Amino acid sequence: MGLKRFQLVLIICISILVGYVIGMYRVNFEWKQYQPHIQLVNAEPPSDVTTVDMTQFWTVWEKVSQDYYDKKAIDPKKMMDGAIAGMVSAIGDPYTMYLPPTQNSDFQSQLAGQFTGIGAELGMQDRQIIVIAPIEGSPAQKAGIRAGDAIATVDGKRIDGWTLPQTVTAIRGPKGTTVTLEVLHKGDSQLTKIPIVRDVITVKSVDGWVKQVKDIDGLSSSNSALLAHSTDKVMYVRLSQFGDNTNKDWSALITQLASQAQGAKGMVLDLRNNPGGYLKDAAYIAGEFLPIGKVVVYEADDGKDPVALAVDRQGSLLNMPLVILINGGSASASEIVSGAMQDYKRATLVGDQSFGKGTIQNVDDLGGGAGLHVTIAKWLTPTQRWIHGKGLTPDVPTALNPNDPSHDTQLEAAIQQLLK
Repeated sequence: MGLKRFQLVLIICISILVGYVIGMYRVNFEWKQYQPHIQLVNAEPPSDVTTVDMTQFWTVWEKVSQDYYDKKAIDPKKMMDGAIAGMVSAIGDPYTMYLPPTQNSDFQSQLAGQFTGIGAELGMQDRQIIVIAPIEGSPAQKAGIRAGDAIATVDGKRIDGWTLPQTVTAIRGPKGTTVTLEVLHKGDSQLTKIPIVRDVITVKSVDGWVKQVKDIDGLSSSNSALLAHSTDKVMYVRLSQFGDNTNKDWSALITQLASQAQGAKGMVLDLRNNPGGYLKDAAYIAGEFLPIGKVVVYEADDGKDPVALAVDRQGSLLNMPLVILINGGSASASEIVSGAMQDYKRATLVGDQSFGKGTIQNVDDLGGGAGLHVTIAKWLTPTQRWIHGKGLTPDVPTALNPNDPSHDTQLEAAIQQLLK
């Protein structure tokens, strides 16, 4: 028995040794056979480009391609996308970004009004990914995501140092799947873990109604000032973004509500949680209320004179008393409209301090589905205010009551301004 047991052990040891030798030979053979082949296409730089030594770039490319242990992970296309994204992010402007095809398609879908995800507009503040605004009725809003939330983790991964497109890609996903975010609500000291089931998000950019005060949801039934005007009519329009169909949808809705609004005390334009969109749309909406004048002034740091974008149409609500609702999720184009109305004293702003995005981006299609957003100018209100990083201060600061979400104190304050 002793001899047989010894022979069995010896056979097992020899088998293991042979397997190891063969395995190492195969690995070494495959390693030596790996010859990363790169064929450069359109490699010549533009004639006016600054002289740049690319030696370090290709040294790193070659070393990573040859030395990284998992050769299946070496994807030249992804590496080039990452290199371009890193080059653009090195500028230090969170709104200047390179979007690979998938991310660029998501961005365009959002402006078109439909995409799959959680339904939250993200931005950057102080190198931190924050929620500019959750979309009304979206999975994000229903799960408890709020404007101003700082995102700490996505599916358990800390996102320190992540770019905005990188974060958006991680959060987006197929309908019915779940993504878990850890966020820091404003005023909280502890992170809150929020699982969110992704869905198809359809953004209706414009919605509204004309109602008697007594029929408006969200108002306090015990407010004596409102009770005294219970049968007065108020027009309300909610504008959620400045996207592909905003101007067309806006005009259709205003035409529809015009006949009902006869004798109304005024209009509430709700721009809360509106993250912005196209500059031309902001000028179009402002033109509904302003007879003449500049809507916005933008200037580039290239020595050229500032350019003013002015009202270029005859609006139908020039004499309608106006109150605009804003909050920390009101950014960009929604701030352009609000800032112009405030400067001309055309409207009273009610709500919270707005987000504070005072720059303009040009969007280029790079071909192959990729896109590039480049900040080309900063914009100023008609009285030359630059609100970047500061936001607009409402004329009537009004906070929502977090303990009573059914009572819209901001809408109530806006209507009270119209009934004065």
